[in-house]
Amino acid sequence: MISIAIVSQKGGVGKTTLSVNLAHAFARAGLNTLLVDADPQGSVGLSLTRQSRLLSGFYDFLADPSIPMERLIVPTRLETFSLVAAGTASDYDAGNGTTGAHLARVRTFLFNASTRRYDICLIDTAAGLFGVTNDIISSADAIIIPQQAEPLGIRSLPKLLEGLNRLRITNPRLNVLGVCLTMLQQNLIESAEAASALRHLLPEEMLFQTSIHRDEIFIRASAKGLPVGVLENGKNAETAFDSLRAEILSKLAKSRVTATYQPH
Repeated sequence: MISIAIVSQKGGVGKTTLSVNLAHAFARAGLNTLLVDADPQGSVGLSLTRQSRLLSGFYDFLADPSIPMERLIVPTRLETFSLVAAGTASDYDAGNGTTGAHLARVRTFLFNASTRRYDICLIDTAAGLFGVTNDIISSADAIIIPQQAEPLGIRSLPKLLEGLNRLRITNPRLNVLGVCLTMLQQNLIESAEAASALRHLLPEEMLFQTSIHRDEIFIRASAKGLPVGVLENGKNAETAFDSLRAEILSKLAKSRVTATYQPH
């Protein structure tokens, strides 16, 4: 099983939309996929399972690692797609910024998941590089960084990447798969300029060729608790996640180790 954390410096960058739809893309391709909601806000669970607040989930396991995986995993209508909600204990020490406070239990969770014959485990994390998110990054095989195409977000990205490099001390095998532009609006000058600035800031191999455009269909999909491709007229938006999935698999096939980020 390959574990991939979806991480960001700040909220509101389309992290949950990316997590849900990318997991659905992997599952549609026939890969046994587990999507873990590790954001205390429970955004993934609320998108896909309305009763998620009543389910035992990831944070319940952190509070009590004796909980069996069978109690945590929620199947979906797609046989290859399963979900672990944030859980009823999603406020469990979530704000603890101490590095390593949950490291052993996060790694135990991922090990337990790997025994279930999943191919891919995507983890939607809380924004920032502290607390539980820090320990997830220190345990995962790889990370993807969604970045909203807007000026303020672009300015914070180098600091995020430098912080990720420091985390390689606790996770030397961490593979930074790259940055994915989200909420791109090509007809908005500021958005297009931010995207261009990001392409100049990052080495070419650090930026996914696939971008996720801002589209109201994502809001409708989230309101209905469905991946975007399930909706009528959602196939075009779904294509972007299929393209991103192909890029990810190509990167994973080439190397499990990414060179340390050096800003231009």
